[in-house]
Parts: sequence; C-alpha cells; structure tokens
Amino acid sequence: MDSELTTLLADLPAADHETANAVRERAGQVLRPAGALARLDEVAVWLASWQHSSRPRVDRPAVAVFVADHGVTGEGVSAYPSAVTAEMLRALRTGAATASVMARELGAQLEVVDVGVGRPSGNLRREPALDEERFRECFETGREVVAGLDADLVVFGEMGIGNTTPAAAVCAGLFGGPAEEWTGRGTGIDEATWALKVAVVEDARGRLPEDCPPFEILRQLGGAELAAVAGGVVEARRRSLPVVLDGFVVTSAVAALEVERPGALDHCIAGHCSGEPGHRLLLEKLGKTPLVDLGLRLGEGSGALAAVPLVRLAAACVTDVATFDEWGLPR
Repeated sequence: MDSELTTLLADLPAADHETANAVRERAGQVLRPAGALARLDEVAVWLASWQHSSRPRVDRPAVAVFVADHGVTGEGVSAYPSAVTAEMLRALRTGAATASVMARELGAQLEVVDVGVGRPSGNLRREPALDEERFRECFETGREVVAGLDADLVVFGEMGIGNTTPAAAVCAGLFGGPAEEWTGRGTGIDEATWALKVAVVEDARGRLPEDCPPFEILRQLGGAELAAVAGGVVEARRRSLPVVLDGFVVTSAVAALEVERPGALDHCIAGHCSGEPGHRLLLEKLGKTPLVDLGLRLGEGSGALAAVPLVRLAAACVTDVATFDEWGLPR
C-alpha cells in the first residue's frame, strides 16, 4: 500500500500561478491602501490558484466528518468512554452536534461518514492500529466521499473518543522529539492520565522499525478516521479543490502526505490552531499559519468551519470591491 500511495502522490496538479497573479494584481488595485487586508488578500490568491478562477468565491462549501472508535481507549487515555463516539455520530447525523449547527449556519453540505464506530482500531500501544486491508479501505472511503461532493471548498473534520492519542503518536513517529511535546490533555484529562497517555505514545512509537515510511507510520499509529481524512485530502488535491484543515487530529492525519511528498498540502490552509500543544508544533513543522487561534479543542471540523467566513470574505473583498480605475479615481 505504501508504494501505491507514493505513486498516487507522484503526479499531483499544481496551483494555477497565472490566475493567482491576476488576483494578486487586482488586490493591489482595489479601493483601499495596498496591502491593507494583508493575510486576507493572501487567502484570496491561494483560493484563486486552486479554483483556477480570477474570481474566486465560496458558494458551495462542504464538510466531511469521519467518525471511528479507537482500541487505545482501553489504556485509559481519555476522560470519556468510547461509547460516546456512537452518540456523537448520531448527534452529527441528526443536526444536534456543534459541527452540524455550524455547517447549517454557513449553508455548507455536511457529510458524516462512519468508518469504524463499533469496529475499533487496534490498540496502537501494542499492535498496528489498522491492518493493510483496512487502511486501504478507509483511505479509499475518504477519496470516494470527496469525489462525490459538489463543492468549491472542502473542510475536513473528525470525531472519535481517544483520537488525540493516535494524533500525538503519528506526529512523534513522523517528526521525533519527546512524546510529551506532542501529547495534550484531549478532552480534559488529569495529570496522572496525561502521564499515562505520554507513556502510551512513547510505547507506540517504540514499536516502529527504524526509517519507517510515512504512510506506514500513519497505518501503525493512526486510526480509521485519520486514514479516511488522508485519502480525502489526496482526492481533493487531485481535483484541485481547496481545503481548510481542522485541528490536531485532522492535521496529523495529513502530515504523512507532506513528509512523503513536500508540497502535497499546498492546496490546504490551516483553519485554526487548537488548544492541543502538539497542534501548534505540527503547524510549525508543516509551515502552516492558522487563520484563527481561539483555543478550540472540539474537533468535528468546528475550528475550520469557524474560518470559512474569513475565506469567503477574503475572496469577496478582492473580486467584488471596485478598483481605483473602475471607480474613476487616480492612484
């Protein structure tokens, strides 16, 4: 599977630099001081380069939330029992969850995908999280979901009790460093549980052979929803769909893509920086500056959804604001 994924990343579409330059030029001509909107203008240029349009817009945002259980919860690393995952899946599907409400307010299509509720991944402390067949299945599910979207911007989210543990383990496996730097409090665990969680992450990383390939690290230490997110982000790139990444778990899921093929995440921006300390460190490793930093730690795509209005505004403030010439004013 690792060689298949490497091949999949070998021929990725590039950003449309001609369109990007056109939008950058217009941003310097609209009715405001040059550079006044700073990062928002950069976001508009980024959006244009992946939409291949000199008039970038966010009219059809979509949210894909992947949900799964994790065997590592048996180690006692979470403040909540794994049964909560199934309840949150139901809440997401019935419109009662936070991400459901946010998507509705934004007029975004919401796809909630069960990739492992009631079928937990292996306990990554002691065994691979996913065997090769299931990893492939989850990865391809992510691709299929994105292929079925009618969207001009895609947000990725996740839900799975215990999944900040695999997120930390994946990052530790990919980038090294002390396990405690990658390991946060998740849903609000106490000091003793945090120390246990750090030990679980360290033990999981210790199972890996030297020079373990990035996708093998994701398979061994991740989980079903992480594999699905990775597949979805690859498919979005192959379709030149711009992506807003959510928090620590989503970003850890796609980090292997960037490690394997630098530039694989150029179509992605970080919607926010979560309250998990590992997320800030990971964003620095990936060279991603978050659009908002509100200390959120919910998941579900909520932080990325909070950033969607900024992306929408960034585009409108370049395409819909008149230029000095259009308004008949000298520069």
